Amino acid sequence: KDTLNRLCCIMKVTKQTFATFTRKKVPLANTIHHSSFIYNQLKRLNVCKVYSNRVINHLMGILVSIFISGYRGKTTDFAKNSSCHRTTIAHFLNSGKWDDSLLTDTLKRSVIEIIYSEALRTGKPVFCIVDDTIASKTKPSSRALHPIEDAYFHQSHLKGKQDYGHQAVAVMLSCNGIVLNYAFILYNKSISKINIVQNIAKELPVPPVMSYFLCDCWYVSEKIISTFAEKGFHTIGALKTNRMLYPFGIRKKLSEFAALLSVTHSDFNLVTVKSKNYYVYRYEGKLNGIENAVVLLSYPEKAFGNPKALRAFLSTDVSLSTGEILSFYVCRWPIEVFFRQCKDKLALGSYQMRSAQGIRRYWLLMSLSHYICVTGTGEFCSFENGYHRICDIIQQERYRYLFQCAMESNDFDTFMKLAV
Repeated sequence: KDTLNRLCCIMKVTKQTFATFTRKKVPLANTIHHSSFIYNQLKRLNVCKVYSNRVINHLMGILVSIFISGYRGKTTDFAKNSSCHRTTIAHFLNSGKWDDSLLTDTLKRSVIEIIYSEALRTGKPVFCIVDDTIASKTKPSSRALHPIEDAYFHQSHLKGKQDYGHQAVAVMLSCNGIVLNYAFILYNKSISKINIVQNIAKELPVPPVMSYFLCDCWYVSEKIISTFAEKGFHTIGALKTNRMLYPFGIRKKLSEFAALLSVTHSDFNLVTVKSKNYYVYRYEGKLNGIENAVVLLSYPEKAFGNPKALRAFLSTDVSLSTGEILSFYVCRWPIEVFFRQCKDKLALGSYQMRSAQGIRRYWLLMSLSHYICVTGTGEFCSFENGYHRICDIIQQERYRYLFQCAMESNDFDTFMKLAV
Protein backbone atom coordinates (compact mmCIF):
# COMPACT_ATOMS: atom_id res chain seq x y z
CA LYS A 1 0.00 0.00 0.00
CA ASP A 2 2.82 2.42 0.89
CA THR A 3 4.62 1.63 -2.36
CA LEU A 4 1.45 2.27 -4.33
CA ASN A 5 0.93 5.61 -2.59
CA ARG A 6 4.48 6.71 -3.44
CA LEU A 7 4.10 5.69 -7.06
CA CYS A 8 0.81 7.55 -7.31
CA CYS A 9 2.42 10.66 -5.83
CA ILE A 10 5.28 10.50 -8.32
CA MET A 11 2.98 10.14 -11.30
CA LYS A 12 0.65 12.87 -9.95
CA VAL A 13 -2.39 10.67 -10.45
CA THR A 14 -4.83 8.89 -8.14
CA LYS A 15 -4.71 5.23 -7.18
CA GLN A 16 -7.52 4.52 -9.60
CA THR A 17 -5.61 6.25 -12.42
CA PHE A 18 -2.46 4.30 -11.61
CA ALA A 19 -4.36 1.02 -11.62
CA THR A 20 -6.11 1.84 -14.90
CA PHE A 21 -2.91 2.65 -16.74
CA THR A 22 -0.91 -0.29 -15.40
CA ARG A 23 -3.77 -2.65 -16.29
CA LYS A 24 -3.80 -1.31 -19.83
CA LYS A 25 0.02 -1.56 -20.02
CA VAL A 26 0.77 2.04 -20.87
CA PRO A 27 4.59 2.42 -20.63
CA LEU A 28 4.99 4.46 -17.44
CA ALA A 29 8.73 4.91 -17.99
CA ASN A 30 7.96 7.06 -21.01
CA THR A 31 6.01 9.69 -19.10
CA ILE A 32 5.04 13.18 -20.22
CA HIS A 33 8.04 14.48 -18.24
CA HIS A 34 10.41 12.45 -20.40
CA SER A 35 11.93 13.59 -23.69
CA SER A 36 13.64 11.07 -25.92
CA PHE A 37 15.29 13.90 -27.83
CA ILE A 38 16.85 15.51 -24.72
CA TYR A 39 17.88 12.12 -23.36
CA ASN A 40 19.65 11.29 -26.63
CA GLN A 41 21.52 14.61 -26.47
CA LEU A 42 22.77 13.80 -22.96
CA LYS A 43 23.66 10.30 -24.12
CA ARG A 44 25.59 11.68 -27.10
CA LEU A 45 27.70 13.73 -24.68
CA ASN A 46 28.31 10.58 -22.56
CA VAL A 47 26.70 12.37 -19.60
CA CYS A 48 24.53 9.34 -18.87
CA LYS A 49 27.65 7.31 -18.09
CA VAL A 50 28.89 9.61 -15.34
CA TYR A 51 25.64 10.57 -13.59
CA SER A 52 22.99 8.51 -11.83
CA ASN A 53 19.44 8.19 -13.17
CA ARG A 54 18.28 10.64 -10.49
CA VAL A 55 20.66 13.35 -11.74
CA ILE A 56 19.79 12.63 -15.38
CA ASN A 57 16.07 12.96 -14.61
CA HIS A 58 16.64 16.33 -12.93
CA LEU A 59 18.76 17.57 -15.82
CA MET A 60 16.17 16.39 -18.30
CA GLY A 61 13.31 18.06 -16.45
CA ILE A 62 15.13 21.40 -16.42
CA LEU A 63 16.20 21.17 -20.07
CA VAL A 64 12.68 20.21 -21.19
CA SER A 65 11.30 23.23 -19.30
CA ILE A 66 13.58 25.58 -21.24
CA PHE A 67 11.92 24.57 -24.51
CA ILE A 68 8.33 24.89 -23.25
CA SER A 69 6.36 28.04 -24.01
CA GLY A 70 6.17 30.48 -21.10
CA TYR A 71 9.53 29.51 -19.59
CA ARG A 72 10.87 32.11 -17.09
CA GLY A 73 13.71 30.27 -15.34
CA LYS A 74 11.79 29.70 -12.10
CA THR A 75 11.64 26.49 -10.08
CA THR A 76 7.88 26.37 -10.65
CA ASP A 77 8.64 26.01 -14.38
CA PHE A 78 10.90 23.06 -13.64
CA ALA A 79 8.28 21.42 -11.43
CA LYS A 80 5.70 21.51 -14.23
CA ASN A 81 7.95 19.29 -16.31
CA SER A 82 9.26 17.04 -13.56
CA SER A 83 7.88 14.38 -11.27
CA CYS A 84 9.53 16.19 -8.32
CA HIS A 85 8.38 19.13 -6.23
CA ARG A 86 9.96 22.52 -6.94
CA THR A 87 11.81 22.51 -3.59
CA THR A 88 13.47 19.23 -4.56
CA ILE A 89 14.66 20.72 -7.83
CA ALA A 90 15.86 23.88 -6.05
CA HIS A 91 17.85 21.68 -3.64
CA PHE A 92 19.33 19.80 -6.61
CA LEU A 93 20.65 23.06 -8.09
CA ASN A 94 21.66 24.84 -4.90
CA SER A 95 23.21 22.08 -2.80
CA GLY A 96 22.71 18.74 -4.53
CA LYS A 97 25.58 16.24 -4.18
CA TRP A 98 26.49 15.91 -7.85
CA ASP A 99 29.70 16.95 -9.56
CA ASP A 100 28.82 19.68 -12.04
CA SER A 101 32.48 20.01 -13.07
CA LEU A 102 32.10 16.74 -15.00
CA LEU A 103 29.40 18.30 -17.16
CA THR A 104 31.46 21.50 -17.53
CA ASP A 105 34.54 19.59 -18.72
CA THR A 106 32.47 17.43 -21.07
CA LEU A 107 30.84 20.45 -22.65
CA LYS A 108 34.17 22.27 -23.05
CA ARG A 109 35.82 19.25 -24.68
CA SER A 110 32.95 18.89 -27.12
CA VAL A 111 33.02 22.60 -28.07
CA ILE A 112 36.78 22.49 -28.68
CA GLU A 113 36.48 19.31 -30.73
CA ILE A 114 33.78 20.80 -32.98
CA ILE A 115 35.41 24.20 -33.50
CA TYR A 116 38.97 22.95 -33.95
CA SER A 117 37.85 20.18 -36.30
CA GLU A 118 36.04 22.76 -38.42
CA ALA A 119 39.18 24.93 -38.51
CA LEU A 120 41.28 21.93 -39.56
CA ARG A 121 38.77 20.98 -42.26
CA THR A 122 38.29 24.45 -43.74
CA GLY A 123 41.54 26.23 -42.88
CA LYS A 124 39.54 29.16 -41.53
CA PRO A 125 40.59 30.87 -38.28
CA VAL A 126 39.29 30.08 -34.83
CA PHE A 127 37.88 33.13 -33.06
CA CYS A 128 37.92 33.22 -29.27
CA ILE A 129 35.42 35.93 -28.31
CA VAL A 130 35.20 37.41 -24.81
CA ASP A 131 32.77 39.89 -23.29
CA ASP A 132 30.67 40.33 -20.16
CA THR A 133 27.04 41.07 -19.36
CA ILE A 134 24.87 41.79 -16.31
CA ALA A 135 21.89 39.73 -15.19
CA SER A 136 19.96 42.49 -13.41
CA LYS A 137 18.34 41.78 -10.05
CA THR A 138 16.38 43.81 -7.51
CA LYS A 139 18.57 45.04 -4.68
CA PRO A 140 17.43 43.26 -1.49
CA SER A 141 16.53 45.07 1.70
CA SER A 142 19.28 45.55 4.27
CA ARG A 143 17.14 43.39 6.59
CA ALA A 144 16.95 40.47 4.17
CA LEU A 145 17.89 37.23 5.95
CA HIS A 146 18.93 35.38 2.79
CA PRO A 147 20.09 37.87 0.13
CA ILE A 148 21.23 36.71 -3.28
CA GLU A 149 24.86 35.64 -3.18
CA ASP A 150 27.59 37.28 -5.29
CA ALA A 151 25.32 40.09 -6.53
CA TYR A 152 26.90 43.54 -6.67
CA PHE A 153 26.60 46.90 -8.38
CA HIS A 154 28.35 46.87 -11.76
CA GLN A 155 28.80 49.59 -14.34
CA SER A 156 26.33 48.89 -17.15
CA HIS A 157 27.52 50.31 -20.47
CA LEU A 158 24.13 49.49 -21.96
CA LYS A 159 22.22 51.51 -19.34
CA GLY A 160 24.98 54.03 -18.74
CA LYS A 161 24.78 53.68 -14.97
CA GLN A 162 25.38 51.29 -12.06
CA ASP A 163 23.25 48.16 -12.25
CA TYR A 164 22.71 45.64 -9.44
CA GLY A 165 22.94 41.93 -10.27
CA HIS A 166 25.26 39.15 -11.37
CA GLN A 167 27.99 39.85 -13.88
CA ALA A 168 29.05 37.05 -16.18
CA VAL A 169 32.19 36.76 -18.29
CA ALA A 170 31.37 34.76 -21.41
CA VAL A 171 33.89 33.02 -23.66
CA MET A 172 32.77 31.79 -27.08
CA LEU A 173 34.60 29.86 -29.79
CA SER A 174 33.70 30.36 -33.43
CA CYS A 175 34.81 29.04 -36.81
CA ASN A 176 33.23 29.22 -40.26
CA GLY A 177 29.91 30.43 -38.87
CA ILE A 178 29.66 27.85 -36.06
CA VAL A 179 29.44 29.72 -32.74
CA LEU A 180 29.43 27.86 -29.40
CA ASN A 181 29.65 29.03 -25.80
CA TYR A 182 32.81 27.68 -24.15
CA ALA A 183 32.46 29.18 -20.66
CA PHE A 184 30.05 31.36 -18.70
CA ILE A 185 31.77 32.49 -15.51
CA LEU A 186 30.27 34.28 -12.52
CA TYR A 187 32.35 37.33 -11.63
CA ASN A 188 32.35 37.76 -7.85
CA LYS A 189 35.26 40.21 -7.36
CA SER A 190 37.45 37.52 -5.77
CA ILE A 191 39.46 37.43 -9.01
CA SER A 192 39.75 40.12 -11.66
CA LYS A 193 38.16 39.73 -15.07
CA ILE A 194 41.65 40.02 -16.58
CA ASN A 195 42.75 36.96 -14.59
CA ILE A 196 39.54 35.09 -15.45
CA VAL A 197 40.23 35.50 -19.17
CA GLN A 198 43.90 34.64 -18.68
CA ASN A 199 42.94 31.36 -17.00
CA ILE A 200 40.60 30.53 -19.88
CA ALA A 201 43.37 31.25 -22.39
CA LYS A 202 45.77 28.96 -20.54
CA GLU A 203 43.39 25.99 -20.72
CA LEU A 204 42.71 26.31 -24.45
CA PRO A 205 44.71 24.00 -26.73
CA VAL A 206 46.77 25.53 -29.53
CA PRO A 207 44.52 25.85 -32.61
CA PRO A 208 45.50 24.10 -35.86
CA VAL A 209 45.45 27.35 -37.88
CA MET A 210 46.17 31.03 -37.35
CA SER A 211 43.52 32.23 -34.89
CA TYR A 212 42.37 35.39 -33.19
CA PHE A 213 41.19 36.61 -29.80
CA LEU A 214 38.39 39.17 -30.27
CA CYS A 215 37.38 41.60 -27.54
CA ASP A 216 36.23 45.11 -26.76
CA CYS A 217 38.46 47.77 -25.22
CA TRP A 218 38.07 46.48 -21.65
CA TYR A 219 40.05 43.31 -22.41
CA VAL A 220 42.88 44.81 -24.50
CA SER A 221 45.40 44.13 -21.76
CA GLU A 222 49.09 43.37 -22.11
CA LYS A 223 48.66 40.33 -19.83
CA ILE A 224 45.78 38.88 -21.85
CA ILE A 225 47.46 39.60 -25.20
CA SER A 226 50.67 37.83 -24.18
CA THR A 227 48.79 34.84 -22.70
CA PHE A 228 46.77 34.34 -25.88
CA ALA A 229 49.92 34.79 -27.99
CA GLU A 230 51.49 31.85 -26.16
CA LYS A 231 48.49 29.77 -27.25
CA GLY A 232 48.74 30.80 -30.91
CA PHE A 233 46.09 33.55 -30.90
CA HIS A 234 46.66 37.06 -32.23
CA THR A 235 44.53 39.79 -30.67
CA ILE A 236 42.05 42.02 -32.49
CA GLY A 237 40.18 44.41 -30.25
CA ALA A 238 38.76 47.86 -29.78
CA LEU A 239 40.92 50.56 -28.21
CA LYS A 240 40.04 53.43 -25.93
CA THR A 241 40.77 56.79 -27.51
CA ASN A 242 42.99 57.80 -24.59
CA ARG A 243 45.61 55.14 -25.41
CA MET A 244 49.09 56.42 -26.14
CA LEU A 245 50.64 56.04 -29.61
CA TYR A 246 54.16 56.91 -30.78
CA PRO A 247 53.81 58.29 -34.33
CA PHE A 248 57.25 59.29 -35.65
CA GLY A 249 58.62 58.54 -32.18
CA ILE A 250 56.47 61.24 -30.54
CA ARG A 251 54.24 60.24 -27.62
CA LYS A 252 50.69 61.26 -28.49
CA LYS A 253 47.22 60.42 -27.18
CA LEU A 254 45.18 58.58 -29.81
CA SER A 255 42.36 61.13 -29.86
CA GLU A 256 44.81 64.02 -30.22
CA PHE A 257 46.63 62.28 -33.05
CA ALA A 258 43.31 61.64 -34.83
CA ALA A 259 42.38 65.32 -34.53
CA LEU A 260 45.58 66.29 -36.34
CA LEU A 261 44.84 63.83 -39.12
CA SER A 262 41.18 64.70 -39.57
CA VAL A 263 41.94 68.07 -41.15
CA THR A 264 42.07 66.36 -44.52
CA HIS A 265 40.87 63.13 -46.13
CA SER A 266 44.26 62.50 -47.71
CA ASP A 267 45.59 60.46 -44.80
CA PHE A 268 42.51 58.22 -44.73
CA ASN A 269 41.31 55.40 -46.97
CA LEU A 270 37.65 54.71 -47.62
CA VAL A 271 36.93 51.10 -46.56
CA THR A 272 33.67 49.18 -46.94
CA VAL A 273 32.70 46.73 -44.19
CA LYS A 274 29.31 44.96 -44.27
CA SER A 275 28.03 47.42 -46.91
CA LYS A 276 28.97 50.45 -44.74
CA ASN A 277 31.74 52.91 -45.59
CA TYR A 278 34.38 54.17 -43.17
CA TYR A 279 37.35 56.49 -43.42
CA VAL A 280 40.28 54.60 -41.89
CA TYR A 281 43.83 55.64 -41.03
CA ARG A 282 46.35 52.84 -40.45
CA TYR A 283 49.05 53.29 -37.82
CA GLU A 284 51.74 50.66 -37.29
CA GLY A 285 54.19 50.94 -34.44
CA LYS A 286 54.60 50.97 -30.68
CA LEU A 287 51.96 51.22 -27.96
CA ASN A 288 52.47 51.17 -24.21
CA GLY A 289 53.16 47.52 -23.34
CA ILE A 290 53.09 46.40 -27.00
CA GLU A 291 56.22 46.60 -29.11
CA ASN A 292 54.57 46.57 -32.53
CA ALA A 293 50.93 46.45 -33.64
CA VAL A 294 48.48 47.94 -36.12
CA VAL A 295 45.99 50.54 -34.88
CA LEU A 296 43.12 51.63 -37.12
CA LEU A 297 41.53 55.05 -36.55
CA SER A 298 38.05 54.97 -38.05
CA TYR A 299 35.19 57.40 -38.76
CA PRO A 300 31.85 56.59 -40.42
CA GLU A 301 31.75 58.14 -43.88
CA LYS A 302 29.16 60.75 -42.91
CA ALA A 303 30.77 61.62 -39.56
CA PHE A 304 34.35 62.21 -40.65
CA GLY A 305 36.30 64.31 -38.15
CA ASN A 306 33.65 64.08 -35.43
CA PRO A 307 35.53 63.23 -32.19
CA LYS A 308 32.46 61.42 -30.79
CA ALA A 309 32.34 59.16 -33.85
CA LEU A 310 36.02 58.16 -33.63
CA ARG A 311 36.63 54.43 -33.13
CA ALA A 312 39.98 52.69 -32.84
CA PHE A 313 40.92 49.04 -33.33
CA LEU A 314 44.09 47.11 -32.59
CA SER A 315 45.60 44.07 -34.29
CA THR A 316 48.76 42.32 -33.14
CA ASP A 317 48.89 40.58 -36.52
CA VAL A 318 50.49 43.29 -38.67
CA SER A 319 50.29 41.10 -41.79
CA LEU A 320 46.51 41.59 -42.02
CA SER A 321 45.10 44.19 -44.38
CA THR A 322 42.90 46.98 -43.06
CA GLY A 323 39.81 45.31 -44.51
CA GLU A 324 40.68 41.96 -42.94
CA ILE A 325 41.15 43.49 -39.49
CA LEU A 326 37.77 45.19 -39.60
CA SER A 327 36.06 42.12 -41.06
CA PHE A 328 37.51 39.89 -38.34
CA TYR A 329 36.49 42.32 -35.61
CA VAL A 330 32.89 42.19 -36.86
CA CYS A 331 33.01 38.45 -36.03
CA ARG A 332 32.87 39.52 -32.35
CA TRP A 333 29.20 40.45 -32.74
CA PRO A 334 27.78 36.91 -32.12
CA ILE A 335 28.59 37.21 -28.41
CA GLU A 336 26.27 40.24 -28.18
CA VAL A 337 23.59 38.19 -29.93
CA PHE A 338 24.28 35.34 -27.49
CA PHE A 339 23.63 37.61 -24.49
CA ARG A 340 20.33 38.77 -25.98
CA GLN A 341 19.26 35.19 -26.74
CA CYS A 342 20.12 34.10 -23.20
CA LYS A 343 17.98 36.87 -21.76
CA ASP A 344 15.08 36.43 -24.18
CA LYS A 345 14.92 32.64 -24.51
CA LEU A 346 17.00 31.11 -21.69
CA ALA A 347 15.85 33.35 -18.81
CA LEU A 348 19.23 34.87 -17.99
CA GLY A 349 17.47 37.98 -16.72
CA SER A 350 14.63 36.32 -14.78
CA TYR A 351 16.01 33.22 -13.02
CA GLN A 352 15.39 32.95 -9.27
CA MET A 353 18.39 31.45 -7.50
CA ARG A 354 19.93 32.68 -4.28
CA SER A 355 23.05 30.57 -3.85
CA ALA A 356 26.16 31.15 -5.95
CA GLN A 357 26.43 27.42 -6.65
CA GLY A 358 22.83 27.28 -7.85
CA ILE A 359 23.45 30.23 -10.17
CA ARG A 360 26.60 28.67 -11.63
CA ARG A 361 24.80 25.37 -12.20
CA TYR A 362 21.86 27.11 -13.82
CA TRP A 363 24.21 29.01 -16.13
CA LEU A 364 25.91 25.70 -17.00
CA LEU A 365 22.56 24.20 -18.05
CA MET A 366 21.81 27.39 -19.98
CA SER A 367 25.09 26.91 -21.89
CA LEU A 368 24.19 23.26 -22.47
CA SER A 369 20.85 24.35 -23.91
CA HIS A 370 22.61 26.71 -26.30
CA TYR A 371 24.96 23.89 -27.34
CA ILE A 372 22.02 21.54 -28.00
CA CYS A 373 20.26 24.18 -30.10
CA VAL A 374 23.31 24.67 -32.33
CA THR A 375 24.39 21.03 -32.66
CA GLY A 376 21.44 18.82 -31.71
CA THR A 377 19.27 18.87 -34.83
CA GLY A 378 21.64 16.84 -36.99
CA GLU A 379 23.33 19.83 -38.62
CA PHE A 380 25.00 22.97 -37.34
CA CYS A 381 22.57 25.85 -37.36
CA SER A 382 21.93 29.16 -35.65
CA PHE A 383 20.63 29.16 -32.09
CA GLU A 384 17.29 30.65 -33.17
CA ASN A 385 16.60 27.97 -35.79
CA GLY A 386 17.70 25.17 -33.48
CA TYR A 387 15.68 26.51 -30.57
CA HIS A 388 12.42 26.62 -32.56
CA ARG A 389 13.04 23.16 -34.03
CA ILE A 390 13.62 21.65 -30.59
CA CYS A 391 10.52 23.37 -29.18
CA ASP A 392 8.51 21.68 -31.97
CA ILE A 393 10.17 18.31 -31.34
CA ILE A 394 9.40 18.34 -27.61
CA GLN A 395 5.84 19.51 -28.22
CA GLN A 396 5.31 16.64 -30.67
CA GLU A 397 6.69 14.18 -28.12
CA ARG A 398 4.16 15.39 -25.57
CA TYR A 399 1.29 15.19 -28.04
CA ARG A 400 2.39 11.69 -29.09
CA TYR A 401 2.42 10.47 -25.52
CA LEU A 402 -1.00 11.98 -24.75
CA PHE A 403 -2.38 10.45 -27.94
CA GLN A 404 -1.05 7.06 -26.86
CA CYS A 405 -2.66 7.43 -23.45
CA ALA A 406 -5.97 8.43 -25.03
CA MET A 407 -5.87 5.39 -27.33
CA GLU A 408 -5.18 3.08 -24.39
CA SER A 409 -7.93 4.35 -22.09
CA ASN A 410 -11.64 5.13 -22.38
CA ASP A 411 -11.63 6.98 -19.06
CA PHE A 412 -11.67 10.69 -19.96
CA ASP A 413 -11.17 11.89 -16.36
CA THR A 414 -8.10 9.72 -16.01
CA PHE A 415 -6.67 11.06 -19.25
CA MET A 416 -7.27 14.69 -18.23
CA LYS A 417 -5.49 14.23 -14.90
CA LEU A 418 -2.41 13.09 -16.76
CA ALA A 419 -2.74 15.72 -19.50
CA VAL A 420 -2.89 18.57 -17.01
